Amino acid sequence: MGYWKSKVLPKIKKVFEKNGTKKAADEACKSFDDSKEEISKELKDKKTELQPKIVEIYQDSPAEIKTIVKEPKEAGLKKHSATVHNFLEELAKIDFPGSKAVFEASSKYGVGLIPGPVLFMFEKVQTLINVVEEKAAEAAAARADKEDTSSKEKEIVVEEEKKEEVVVDEEKAGGVAEVEDAAGPPKA
Repeated sequence: MGYWKSKVLPKIKKVFEKNGTKKAADEACKSFDDSKEEISKELKDKKTELQPKIVEIYQDSPAEIKTIVKEPKEAGLKKHSATVHNFLEELAKIDFPGSKAVFEASSKYGVGLIPGPVLFMFEKVQTLINVVEEKAAEAAAARADKEDTSSKEKEIVVEEEKKEEVVVDEEKAGGVAEVEDAAGPPKA
């Protein structure tokens, strides 16, 4: 009887408890959904201090995470669940609002069973990263405008030099034409 209770019965319970984990994951998702507003408010309050940390974590993360953050889909979460779990762990380390609860739930139930909270977290991360990318794009555009104006100035200088060369060439050509006119029309 000891062998039955220690080896066989736990395996049978695991088989029948799969629905139990789904139910528990659903409950975790519902409790997270109730706290979304609080998380959003807390994120707005801590946005300035969290943004550099998020960008650093995002840049150090693998390409799979970057694509999932930019285009969050359930299929991507299930396919790369280990990397998603690691990313959630990094978010929990920096005290990203709501990330500890999502990380604990993903540890217990797996990322595939709690896609709603994970996708919500990635959307919040995406908003912070997009702000930084927009600033970088604006800075790059400003640099490009400065380079364009300096290159336009260089082009103007080069064009002016070419015009001067053309004028000099025309004067030389005009001098040759005057010499031919002085000689008279060609005799046939």
